[in-house]
Amino acid sequence: MNPFLDSAAQAVQLVANRDPQLLHIVGLSMSVSALACVIATVLGLLAGGVVAVWRFPGRGAVIVVLNTLLALPSVVVGLVVYLLLSRAGPLGSWGILFTPAAMVIAQAILVTPLVAALSRQVIEDAMRDHGEQLRSLGAGRLACALILAWDERLALLTLALVAFGRAVSEVGAVMMVGGNIAGVTRVMTTAITLETSKGDLPLALALGLVLLGVVLLLNVGVGLLRGWRFVGDREAGLPA
Repeated sequence: MNPFLDSAAQAVQLVANRDPQLLHIVGLSMSVSALACVIATVLGLLAGGVVAVWRFPGRGAVIVVLNTLLALPSVVVGLVVYLLLSRAGPLGSWGILFTPAAMVIAQAILVTPLVAALSRQVIEDAMRDHGEQLRSLGAGRLACALILAWDERLALLTLALVAFGRAVSEVGAVMMVGGNIAGVTRVMTTAITLETSKGDLPLALALGLVLLGVVLLLNVGVGLLRGWRFVGDREAGLPA
């Protein structure tokens, strides 16, 4: 049999048989990315809401910085977190370098600007359309931000799904601060890199299939949310 087809068949078998090593790697990857996504979503929504609703000196510069950080290289985040958490770093006393906690911090830092920048745009657009009406009813800026965030909850939930996809597919930062330690900090992306270099193609392909499945489910979720929002807008008589 062709080596690639043979490896692919073994990969499918590993997934079908729920290989313990495979399940552990997938479980750790999902838990780390989910926690990082929750932290990033909370911080990003707060930052995005503040920038969208309040007018303050330097706001334009803040928006430029947020948009620039959308392209923040993951290896730069990994380097900064590594330096902060290393023994000689200011947070070295925490002793969490090469642990899942360090990976959560790195992924959260990487994803927070994404949530902040996009949520700022969503809330600001909604504020432009409905802000004057809310203000005329006596709503303050904080109330406006909360009302508009709730009104745009499907769009913001879509951002959270996008953020999770960004986090779960990240490799550079988590490898630098996690160390890719078997059974401790090895997640799907770092395991794929390692197993490919070792020549263990079945496990690498199995992890790749699972990762593609996760990304596919996220895209399906985003599509469903957009569909529900479209239906809701039509029922409310809003333009599509």
